[in-house]
Amino acid sequence: MSELTSGEWPLRRLMTEVVGSGHKSADDMSRVQAREAFARILQGEPEETTLGAFWLANRWKRNTPTELAAFTDVMRKRSVEAAEPSCDPVDCGANYDGKHTSALLGVGAGLVAAAAGTPVVVHSGDRVPTQEADAYRHVLDALDVRTDLSAAESAAMTEEIGFGFYYQPRFNPGVTALSDRRAQMGVRTFLNTIETLANPANATVHLGSFYHLPFAKRIVDTFGEMDTQSVDRIIMFQGLEGYDDIRPGTTVVAEYDGTFDDYEIETAEYGMDFEREDLAVGDVAADSAAVTEAVLAGEREDHFADAIALNAALRIYAREDAGSLSEGLSMARDVLASGAGADRLDQLRAF
Repeated sequence: MSELTSGEWPLRRLMTEVVGSGHKSADDMSRVQAREAFARILQGEPEETTLGAFWLANRWKRNTPTELAAFTDVMRKRSVEAAEPSCDPVDCGANYDGKHTSALLGVGAGLVAAAAGTPVVVHSGDRVPTQEADAYRHVLDALDVRTDLSAAESAAMTEEIGFGFYYQPRFNPGVTALSDRRAQMGVRTFLNTIETLANPANATVHLGSFYHLPFAKRIVDTFGEMDTQSVDRIIMFQGLEGYDDIRPGTTVVAEYDGTFDDYEIETAEYGMDFEREDLAVGDVAADSAAVTEAVLAGEREDHFADAIALNAALRIYAREDAGSLSEGLSMARDVLASGAGADRLDQLRAF
């Protein structure tokens, strides 16, 4: 037994003495306590009732950046198999539990960004609780792209194509093993947050999403307190269905590169006249794949093409391969006009 799981803070004691006294009176854990708690969880030690109560207590009280950083550090050390490509990609840590109603545009956006010279990495699991909806893996499957990849294969894909997919069961098996217990909870837990921060490619740029702006500041502070990774630049935004797709209309963005700033993206300012309902689809995986293929092939120049171009622009801008979102959008539109994005999709299928 390691020092992290032979300490003084089993989950039952943490519940009794620290986190379990209710929303207003609960205390926060120290870094040592949080590290020990998550090490015990990964080892499978807590009894199911205790683990469920611990997860729920943390949901009630809301985790601090110190706690989230401690959980993530333990996950990275004990569960994540990182494989670093030779390039430094944008790490897209979208919500793993997926989308229900709108097209998932990150595959198309990532391939366009890759063709413009910005490598992109995406990662997801397979029907992750609580939504258990369509995520990156399912769109790629619908495009006939290999997804059951080792971390080393994912890194090679990123190097060869400029777009890489990392599959959670292969690079983060400890968290994957908790899926059944998470599903039994019926609500999101802090695992839904930290799995998006796994960063299996060891990227220095993180692109993620949030529902509320204060959460973005919490994630920035979480990265600042981590021991296991060094991220220089963070862009998070109020994504469509909580995913890493820009909302039609107004999207709130948080940006960090040493200082924290927030602003809004108005799609109308880029000549894009569409509403949230215009990006709705019936079958998220199949329809998103069909949309992606058609846009990259130049067969669609509608609101889906606009949305993919704008999301690609944000990835290009996030890595500072463009000085502004407008410049990134021009680069993305050039890729779509040239057919270079379709070429990247062909390479991805051939990998």
